[in-house]
Amino acid sequence: MHPTTPRRRLALLAAASAVTLSAGALTTVAAAAAAACRVDYRITNQWSGGFGADVTVTNLGDPVNGWTLGWSFAAGQQVTQAWNATVSQSGAQVTARDAGYNAAIGTGGAASFGFNGSWNNTTNPAPTTFTLNGTACTGAAPTTPPAGAKQMEKLDRGLVSVRSGSGNLVSWRLLGTETTGVSFNLYRGGTKVNGSPIAGATTYLDSGAAAGSAYTVRAVVDGAEQTASAPALQFANGWLDVPIQAPPGGTTPGGEAYTYSANDASVGDLDGDGRYEFVLKWDPSNAKDNSQSGYTGNVYVDAYTLAGTRLWRVDLGRNIRAGAHYTQFQVYDYDGDGDAEVAMKTADGTRSGTGQVIGNGSADHRNSGGYVLAGPEYLTMFDGRTGAALSTVDYDPPRGTVSSWGDSYGNRVDRFLAGTAYLDGQRPSLVMARGYYTRAVIAAWDFRDGTLRRRWTFDSNTSGNGAAAGQGNHNLSVADVDADGRQEIVYGAATIDDNGRLLYSTGNGHGDALHVGDLDPSRAGLEVFKVDEDGSKPSSWMADARTGQILWQTAPSGDNGRGVSDDVWAGSPGAESWSSAVDGLLNTRGQNVGRKPSSANFLIWWDGDPVRELLDGTKIDKYGTGGETRLLTGSGVASNNGTKSTPALSADLLGDWREEVVWRTADSTALRIYSTPVTTGLRLPTLMHDPQYRVAVAWQNTAYNQPPHPGFHLGDGMSTPPAPNIYLR
Repeated sequence: MHPTTPRRRLALLAAASAVTLSAGALTTVAAAAAAACRVDYRITNQWSGGFGADVTVTNLGDPVNGWTLGWSFAAGQQVTQAWNATVSQSGAQVTARDAGYNAAIGTGGAASFGFNGSWNNTTNPAPTTFTLNGTACTGAAPTTPPAGAKQMEKLDRGLVSVRSGSGNLVSWRLLGTETTGVSFNLYRGGTKVNGSPIAGATTYLDSGAAAGSAYTVRAVVDGAEQTASAPALQFANGWLDVPIQAPPGGTTPGGEAYTYSANDASVGDLDGDGRYEFVLKWDPSNAKDNSQSGYTGNVYVDAYTLAGTRLWRVDLGRNIRAGAHYTQFQVYDYDGDGDAEVAMKTADGTRSGTGQVIGNGSADHRNSGGYVLAGPEYLTMFDGRTGAALSTVDYDPPRGTVSSWGDSYGNRVDRFLAGTAYLDGQRPSLVMARGYYTRAVIAAWDFRDGTLRRRWTFDSNTSGNGAAAGQGNHNLSVADVDADGRQEIVYGAATIDDNGRLLYSTGNGHGDALHVGDLDPSRAGLEVFKVDEDGSKPSSWMADARTGQILWQTAPSGDNGRGVSDDVWAGSPGAESWSSAVDGLLNTRGQNVGRKPSSANFLIWWDGDPVRELLDGTKIDKYGTGGETRLLTGSGVASNNGTKSTPALSADLLGDWREEVVWRTADSTALRIYSTPVTTGLRLPTLMHDPQYRVAVAWQNTAYNQPPHPGFHLGDGMSTPPAPNIYLR
C-alpha cells in the first residue's frame, strides 16, 4: 500500500497557523474567514524582541463604509507602530480601525494594513479569531460562481518599479474581473504622482524620480479610492534577484561526481496572499536523455518566496531519474481553496518538504544502466505552503512491459508529459501522460477534499483510439478548441476532448514544437501550428484546432526540430510561422512573406506594442525585415536545457500585461527576473487571468519547453478581447 496523507490546510472554514523555519528565515501565516469576512494575518519578518506583520481583511458580505477589526494576542505581543490603519491595544485585545481612505470595502473587496510589534523571543502565535465590526469571522460557504466561469487566482497588484533612463517605469496588474470601471492613483511615498486617475494602460513613467523611490497604487472605483497596494518591487538595474539555495552535490554508485544547476521554474500563489512564489527544479550535472544510460543524481524541487525565503524542498529520491523527460511538475490551485498545490511523479524514497517518506525509503530500483524500470510508481499532490504530501496514488498508466512502449532498454517507456486543464469548464484538473512515439496514455485527475481521484484515462491501445498512437510531441498544449467552455488536450498531432475521447488526429506524427492560439484572427476559432520529425510527413503545418483540418503545410524535409508561430511582424496580418527546415517567414496562408528570424525558440511581449518579440538564450530581439534589433542582453545569467536554450520561466508574472523573463544566474545562486522598462499605451488585464494562457504557464516546463499563448489574438490590429469569464479564489 502506498501512503495517503490527509489534507491539512489553512482553510476558509477554520483558522489555522503554520510556521516554517528555512535557512534562518521565519515566516508565520494565519488565515480566518467568516460569513462576512476573511482575514489573512502574515508575519513578514522577525527579529530579537520585534516582528512585522501584514493583515488583509476581505469582505465577503454586504459593502461596508468604515471598519474595525479586533483580535487578541495569546503570548503577550504588543503593537508598537502601524500603517494604513489606526491600531490600539488594551491588554491582549487589539483594535484596528480604517485610516479613512480605505474605509469603504465593497463585497469581495479587501483592505490591508501592517504593523510592527514586540514579542518575547520564545513564541509568537498568530491570532486564531477575528471580528469585523463586531461580527465574528467564523466561516461561510463560498458563493456560487457565475455559470461557466473558471476558477482563477486572486492576485494582488503585482506592482513593480523598473529603472528606465532617469526615471522609473511603474506598472501593475489590471485583474481579469476589472475590464471596465476601474482607474488608478499612483503614489510615490505619500505623494500622488498623477493628476487625474489613470484610466488607460496600467503603466506610469515617473520621469526624474530617484532610483529606489517607494511606490503604491490604489484603485479608484466609482470615484472612491480603494486601499493601497503592497509596496512596489524594485528593479533598480532592470532586474530582481530571488536568492536560491543549490542542493549539495554527490557521487553516483559508479563514482561520478555531480553538482546542481537551477533548471525549470513555475509559479503559483502557494500561501494565498495574492503574490506568486516560485517552484524550482534542480537538475544534477549528470542528468540524462532517456536514450542515454548512466546513473544520475537525485532531482530536487524547491519553493521560494520573491524575497528568496525557501519554503520547502522535495527530494524525489534515487528512484526518479534526472532528465528533461522524467519530471514534469504542475503548480496550480486544484482544490480551489486559494492556495496552489504542486503535483509530480514520485517513487519509493521520495521525501516531502516536511520529511515524509513515500513508499519504501530503502528501496533502490536502478539497474546497472542507471534506468529505473522496476518498482512502484506514484503520483503525489504536495501542499504548496509546506511541501507536505497530501495525497499519493499509483501513477497511471503503469509501465507494464517495457518493450510494449517501443524499445526494451527504457527510452520510450519513460517519456512523460503533464498539464493542467479546465475539463469541466469551471475547475482545474491535473493531466499526466506517458508515451508518444508509439502508445500514448493520458490520465486526468481531480484533487478535491484532500484526495486525488481519477477523472478518466485515454489510451491509444483502446479500441477506437488507435489514430492517436505515435502522434504525441515532446510537449503538449491545452485550449478550448471547440468553444464549448471546456478545455481539450492538444497532444501533438492528436487532440483529446475534455471527456477523454479522441477528438481527431491529423496523422502527421511526432514533433518537437507546438503552438496553439488564435493565430489567424480572420478565421473563427483557434489554430494549431506544429513541426514534424517524420521525414515522410509535412515538415510543418497549420490546422483548424477544432477539427484538425490542415489549412496549409510545407513539403517534407527530414527532422524539423524547431518551429514558432505568433505575430512578430506588423507587416503581415495575424501570426507569422517559421521553422528550422523551411525557408522564409510564412503568413497565415503559408505564403513566404520575408526573411526568417534568426532564432526559432521562445517568444515574449516586451516592448510597448502588441507584436511579440523573440526570446532566445539570454537575449530578447525585435524582428525586422532587414535584421533583428537587440532589446535586452541578460547580464550574468544562463539559459537552460542545452541547445534548447530556454529560460527558467517566461510569463506575465508582475506588472502590466507584458511578460517577464526569468533566467538562473550563471552560478545558480539566484533566479533573476527581468521586467520591461518600456512604456505602453495598451490596457489589458493580466494574461494570467486568461485561462488558456494561465494553464500554458503551468505546462511550460513540460519536456521541450514552449512559450504560452492566450486564447485570444494579441497582435497588431487586434480587437478588444472579451472579458474573461472567471471568478477569483
